[in-house]
Amino acid sequence: MAPPADIATIEENRELAVLTLLLDPRTPWLWSIDELARELGSKLDGDDAVASLQAAGLVHRCNEFVFATRAAARFSRLVGGV
Repeated sequence: MAPPADIATIEENRELAVLTLLLDPRTPWLWSIDELARELGSKLDGDDAVASLQAAGLVHRCNEFVFATRAAARFSRLVGGV
């Protein structure tokens, strides 16, 4: 059963926030899970967003660090940036 629309929207907004941070050329290339959690205001929200993005193939995780996949970066460039 799918989550209610408002919960799905909140989760998607968190994922978009994480992906935006990872793709922003003005920010570090690698982000730690803890840094992302601080930006989102919750460790659980950060972990959930990263897990969902990783499952979708949009981020890679190396121990405690996360970075956007080449596919995510390419799509971002094609649509004019995030």
